[in-house]
Amino acid sequence: MNKLHIITIILIVLASSCSHKEKQDGNYLIMLSLDGFRWDYPDKANTPTLDSLAKIGVKAQSLKPCFPTKTFPNHYSIATGLYPDHHGLVLNRFHAVDLKKNYSISKRKTVTDGDFYGGRPIWNVAEEQGLTTATLFWVGASADVNGKQSSHWSYYDEKLPQQARIDSISKWLSLPLEIRPHLIMWYFHEPDATGHKFGPNSRETIALVEQLDEFLNKFFTQMRKLPIYDKLNFIITSDHGMSQISPDKIILLDEIVDTADLEYADGGNPVYNLKVKDGKLDKLVNSINNSNKHITAWKHGMVPDQFHYGTNVRTLDLTLVSDSGWSIYWSWKQGDG
Repeated sequence: MNKLHIITIILIVLASSCSHKEKQDGNYLIMLSLDGFRWDYPDKANTPTLDSLAKIGVKAQSLKPCFPTKTFPNHYSIATGLYPDHHGLVLNRFHAVDLKKNYSISKRKTVTDGDFYGGRPIWNVAEEQGLTTATLFWVGASADVNGKQSSHWSYYDEKLPQQARIDSISKWLSLPLEIRPHLIMWYFHEPDATGHKFGPNSRETIALVEQLDEFLNKFFTQMRKLPIYDKLNFIITSDHGMSQISPDKIILLDEIVDTADLEYADGGNPVYNLKVKDGKLDKLVNSINNSNKHITAWKHGMVPDQFHYGTNVRTLDLTLVSDSGWSIYWSWKQGDG
C-alpha cells in the first residue's frame, strides 16, 4: 500500500462525516504511526494486539515508503499524498536554497516554520470542509501551513509518557460534539529509535516491539470505554522499515570526495545531497561512480523516475545513494546523520 492509497482510505472513512457537514453524526478516524516499524516485526515478536487487529480488520500486505526513507519526508507524504520531491521535505535535515534557511528535525524553530512545507496536509483539507481535527506530534502539524493548522495539536515532546498520550486521545474524543475531532493523527518515535541503536534484529528491538503491543492493548482498552467506540475507525501504520547494516559494508565519502569541490552537503546514511562548486560537478560524479559499485551519484534532474526525487531545488546538484545494506559516512568518526 502506498501513501496515496492511505490518503484515499482516510477520505473514504471520513466521507460520511464531511457530507452535508453532519460532523456530529459521522465516523471517527484515529491514525497512529509507529516510526520504523518493520513489516515483519509481528512475525519476530509476540504481538497479540496487532495479531487480533489483523484478524478482525484489514492488514496490508506491504507498504512502500517514499524516497528517501526518512521519518520526516515520509510522514509528511502520508499527510499530503505527495512525494518528498513535491512537498519540499526532501530530507530530515537540509538547506532550503529557495528560502535561504536550514531545516532540522531537532530544532523547533524550523519544524514550526510553515514556509518549509508544501502541499495541503489532510488535517487542513478536513478543517476546510468543516471537520474538526487533532494531531499529536505528527510531522508538519505544529507548523502554520498555508495559514492553517488542526484545531487541536501539541508541540513535540518525546518524553511524554505513553499513558499521557493515550489520555490525550481519549480527552479529545470526549469533548463536546461541536469541538470534538473526527480525524486524529498521532505519532510515536519507537521502534525506530531502538532499532537504530541496536539493530532491527536485536533482542532489544524485539522486546521493544512487544512493549509497543502492550501499549496498543492499553490504548484500545481505553478506547472501548468511550460511548462513541462503535463509530471509531483505526489505522496503525509506519513510515518506513529498517535494514540490518554491517561494518564490512561502509563507504567513506572522505576517501572518494574532494571536499574542496563542495559548497556543503545535506543528509545522512544512506542518502546525501551535495551542493557542488562551479565547474566541479562532472569531476565529482565520475569520482563517486567509479569508486565503489555500491554507491551511485545522480545529477539534479537525473535521478531515475522510480524514486520520484531529484527535481526539487532543495535536492541540490548531486544525489548520492548506497545499495540496500550498505552505509555511507563521511569518515569513521561520523555516525548516522
